[in-house]
Amino acid sequence: MHFVKAHGAGNDFVLLPDLDDTLQLTPAFVRRVCRPHLGVGADGVIRIAPPRDDTAADVFMDYRNADGSLAEMCGNGVRCVAKYVADRGLVAGDVVRVDTRGGVKPVEIVARDGGKVSQVRVDMGAPVVGKVDWPLDVDGQTVDVTTLSMGNPHAVTVVEDLDEADLQTIGRALQDHDAFPEGTNVEMITVADRDHVRGRIWERGVGETMASGTGASAMAAAAHLLGLAARQTTVSLPGGDLHVEWTETTLWVTGPAVEVATGELDEAWLQTI
Repeated sequence: MHFVKAHGAGNDFVLLPDLDDTLQLTPAFVRRVCRPHLGVGADGVIRIAPPRDDTAADVFMDYRNADGSLAEMCGNGVRCVAKYVADRGLVAGDVVRVDTRGGVKPVEIVARDGGKVSQVRVDMGAPVVGKVDWPLDVDGQTVDVTTLSMGNPHAVTVVEDLDEADLQTIGRALQDHDAFPEGTNVEMITVADRDHVRGRIWERGVGETMASGTGASAMAAAAHLLGLAARQTTVSLPGGDLHVEWTETTLWVTGPAVEVATGELDEAWLQTI
């Protein structure tokens, strides 16, 4: 089984090209592939499939979190999918329309290096704002969160010291909080100035990751809603920077897409799953 290892700002994926629509992904398969040391290792698996019949798209991004659960959308993953199809000439021009469970996302190629896509701009759609500065009881302490949907759910909280914040404890507790019956992604941010947000991300079904496109979108939107940031801002994550622009009609994220390696999953190993 052919695969491509790719990442967007350190948020890494195993891409499985399946334009004949023949692969069946199971949670057990995804967990084994994503497992560090004993698998390929990744934050998730993306099956690149034909667009679904009811969409005007070029390709479908069938995305699974590392724990095998379905995900509605992934802003870094969608850039990697666009790079894959554009670099191989599967879509002509500089716009790739990627079908996701969170809707069809137009992806613009904004830079190439040596003929290969290097920077991509994604129309993420307008954030759906939930509650702003909402106090929640989390294991006996009050955590103020701003909730949004970017096609998938997010809860953003402002902290004083981002580096020392206990994201693992708070992230896990908020992900499974009664306020979020379907679970939620969790972001912690500090805001240095109106043009710069720093953040860390706890991805539902994955844990802490180096970056997230939908997470960066939620961070920037929450910071603006709280009066801390402008509509255009740079979001700095452990894996790198993403530029976010929230217009009157939609939200754009610009960032890198990088392919690391290609290979074949060993058939004998696959038989053990």
